[in-house]
Amino acid sequence: MDGLDLIKTFREVAFRRSFSRAAISLGMSKATVSRYVAELETRSGVRLLNRSTRSLSLTDAGQVLLDRSTELVAMAENTLNDLQAHGSHPQGRLRMSAPHGLIAGWLSDVIAEFIKLYPDVYVSLVFTNSEIDLIEEGIDIHLTGGRIDDMNLIVRRLVPFDMVVCASPAYWARRGIPRVPEDLGRHDVLSYSAKPTTHLPFEIAGKPVDVPVHSRMEANDAVALIELALRGAGVAYVPEPLAQSHLERGALVPVLREHMPRDHWLYAAYSQRRHNSAAMRTMLDFLEQSMVQHGNPPAMPPLPPASQVLASSSTCALSRAPDAARATASAGRTDRPPRQSR
Repeated sequence: MDGLDLIKTFREVAFRRSFSRAAISLGMSKATVSRYVAELETRSGVRLLNRSTRSLSLTDAGQVLLDRSTELVAMAENTLNDLQAHGSHPQGRLRMSAPHGLIAGWLSDVIAEFIKLYPDVYVSLVFTNSEIDLIEEGIDIHLTGGRIDDMNLIVRRLVPFDMVVCASPAYWARRGIPRVPEDLGRHDVLSYSAKPTTHLPFEIAGKPVDVPVHSRMEANDAVALIELALRGAGVAYVPEPLAQSHLERGALVPVLREHMPRDHWLYAAYSQRRHNSAAMRTMLDFLEQSMVQHGNPPAMPPLPPASQVLASSSTCALSRAPDAARATASAGRTDRPPRQSR
């Protein structure tokens, strides 16, 4: 056995916090896993794991080895994979996870095209808005638009996307269209959060600004907020591609687009030990190439005239029509140009 095999076995035990689970993951016997870790401790001259009949934890030396071996193992696996699997054929099961709303547009197009091109790959999708342990759940690729803090994962940026502030024509007709971000303070906001949102991020004069808002409700699924916004319940602040079809047909009307932050990206996260999968590498490359084409939505048309906004709502108050018209015209003149592909 070489040193790299010993370190990889130790890392699997450390991640799993169990010799038994590590043995199952590695396709080895528990005795072999235990022998490999013992051999590594003998070579290093220091105990790496604290063991008991019920638990297993890292010693200080074990934590140092786990932290410092991440790049070493990744580099070794990448090199071997590039040499040995350069011309391999993608095949087998590929397990992916993503937020619920992502299937509403982007991912469905990409997955449909991928399985047509690679019929020997079986794609298994898991949708969740909760934190997920990729190794424990056996996930090859996790797609997310949020921050990833796990230092044991590799993160690849796929495609930028915009956020959008939108509501139904009936809601805007009833409450008036905001002309500046601060105007949202008098609106009912539908929040995407584990807690009621008190501020929303915008850009004013090129600088980031957190604007205080009034949250009427919260949900951990952007699609749920979009559905409620369609019914006139309030204003949704959501990823634009998830609401794209509703925006294009006028069921939702966007505002304040010139003030939206532009630093949102869709990321793919995966664990280093998964590099030996040709299907995974092919999917990552395919995502990066395809998402640029599918991910950038077409340029949104200007806001509709106030007469159209009012006509779509049978409950609007006619006395407020002049205010809505002026706000709509002002918002329409400040639409930003379509973003170029990056």
